This record gives sequence, structure tokens and C-alpha cells, in this order.
Amino acid sequence: MAIGFKELGVPKGLRKGLLELGIEEPTQIQEVAIPFLMDDGGDLIAQAQTGTGKTAAFGLPLLSKMNAEKPEVQGLVIAPTRELAKQIGKHLFRYTKYSAKVFVEVISGGEDIPKQEARMQRPTQVVVATPGRLLELIRRKAVSLDAVQYLVLDEADEMLSMGFKEELRQILHMANGRKSTWLFSATFPESIEELIKGCMSAEAKRVTVDRAHVVNRDIEHQFAICSRGDKMEFVTRFLRKHEGERGLIFCRTRAGSITLMRQLTTAGFSVDVLHGDLTQRERDKAMRAFKKDRVQYLIATDVAARGIDVEGLDFVLQHQLPDQMEYYTHRSGRTARAGKTGVSLTLIEANERRKIRTLEDELGVRFTEVG
Repeated sequence: MAIGFKELGVPKGLRKGLLELGIEEPTQIQEVAIPFLMDDGGDLIAQAQTGTGKTAAFGLPLLSKMNAEKPEVQGLVIAPTRELAKQIGKHLFRYTKYSAKVFVEVISGGEDIPKQEARMQRPTQVVVATPGRLLELIRRKAVSLDAVQYLVLDEADEMLSMGFKEELRQILHMANGRKSTWLFSATFPESIEELIKGCMSAEAKRVTVDRAHVVNRDIEHQFAICSRGDKMEFVTRFLRKHEGERGLIFCRTRAGSITLMRQLTTAGFSVDVLHGDLTQRERDKAMRAFKKDRVQYLIATDVAARGIDVEGLDFVLQHQLPDQMEYYTHRSGRTARAGKTGVSLTLIEANERRKIRTLEDELGVRFTEVG
């Protein structure tokens, strides 16, 4: 008999909210993390990438531990980007539809600070925030971490790679009255281990998703040998062959993403671009157009794409291999969501075959070469 959310200890009201969202069976990370966090609630270190259901893995226990009668912030979730913070906030809000009303507020860059300060005057039990904006509102005395009991670090590896080490150190210090820290990371470089040593118990429970689950099993991994000069022709041919499908195209650099966007637009494709130099308004506009299906393809750089959660993407096309191998799981995980299948196709030059073999060994997947 399959294990359900009831057996994991999730309260009835939250289960009803999940059911309405079409979430019936827990994922592997949820099966392991939820019972521990519900019962024990101690420090947790979990390996989980985007698309594995980690928001519910920490979100359901977090919501169940909040005291709706107390107006102060008791739960804090830190995320690397505004997009991911908003996505987490939206999910937590939806889970609580049939529960005692726990109020969730999202604090992130790109929004008017006085408006965020005003919202924080209301009773708020859970705050989801990006590091920089949270510290700004703490300095303005609009947010206090004094009553925080549970602190979640989501995509911790990404926050460190984006340069938030000092901000995280400050936040962890300010929330020093917390009962426990729950850290989720797709990869565990040395910098993550240093962070863990500085802010978590030596007896923290570690959950390592086995290699067979690090990458979504519903993704078909492909690669094609393609010289730099032939890539535009290949991409054009691929998109025409998959007419009617929607997908993300990853480029390593801002300049490369802009060039490809211009070339594809000239070729008649419906495409937009997301890169780190855009203003928040421009980013929001591009994401809205893509989510509402007004744009068929979105080109993105790795950092700019954090937090993208668009349903029904048929493929991810990687114009080049990422600079860091761990980014491969972040990129490919944008397709094959919610039980659907998808394709991740990577364009490589002839001398990069060994890198594909390395990915196969590290991630436990098999790539198919396509022409």
C-alpha cells in the first residue's frame, strides 16, 4: 500500500489543500523529510533539486508548527531569488486554504519598500524572503526575527554562489533563538559544508536523495555534436521540428542570450530573454508573457532562471553546457514537472564528449546522441 500524506503525519486541513492542488502522493524527499520534521523538528540537511517537491517537504511541517494565535514571525524561509520566494509563498498560501489561518508574507527585491513595511504591520507567522531585502527591512525595524522558531534555507548552494554568504551569516545570527534550521541544497560544495558547521547541530539529520532520484526520471537526456558556427541553424531546425511545443533555452552568458534572441526573432520565432541585467519590471514582463503563453520560447542565463516554475514545458535546450556541472540538474529540472515527461537536449562541441560521460557518471543518467 502506497504511503500517503496522512501516514506522514500531515494534518487534515493541509491534506485537503494538497488534494485540491492535485497533489495526492508524496515524493521521495517528502516521504523522508516530512515525518522527521513533523515529529522531531530538529536540524535537517537535505539534498533536493528544483522539481522534487521540496517546498511541500519543508512547507507542510513548517505551517503545521505555526501558532495562528500569535501575530509574530515564527517561521522564516530564505530563498536566492525573488521569483523563487514568490513561488514558495504562493504554494504555502495554497496549502493553508482549509487550515487555521497562518499568514504568509513574501519580502523580496523589486517591490516598493514602504508597501512591504506596511504589509508587515499585519499579523504574519511565516516570512519568505530574499537575503538582501530581509536585512533592509530588519534595519528599518519593519521585521523582527526574535520570535523565529524554524528557519529554512532553500537552494542554499545557489545563495552562496550568488554571494550571499555574509547576509546569511547575519540572518542566522539574528535568528539565534530558533529551535531548528532546515537546509535544502541540490549540491554540497565545500562552502555549504562550512555554512552547515557554523549554523547547525553536529547531530543534524542528513537526507541524501540517492543518485537515481537526483535527476527527474521523466526527463529524456539528449546531446548533439554541433560546432559553434552551426548552432543557430541547429536550434532553428529543432524549433521548427517541435512546432507547437514550449521550451526554455539556456545560454551561458548575457551577451549570448541576447544574440540568440535577436537571431530567433529575426527568423520568425516567438521568443523573449531573461538575463541578470534586466530591471525587475523587465524580468516580470518577460515571465508574465511566457507563463501566459504569449511567448513560446524563453531564453535564459542560469542565475536569471532561478525560480522559474512554468507548467507544461516540453523541452529544455541547452545552447552550451553550463559553467558548473551542478547547474545541469537545475536546467534540466525545468521540464518534466508534475509527472509529465520532457526532453533535455544539450549542444556540445566534439571535444566535450567526455563532459557528457562525466555527467552520466555523476548523475546516474544516460544520454542519447541525436543528429
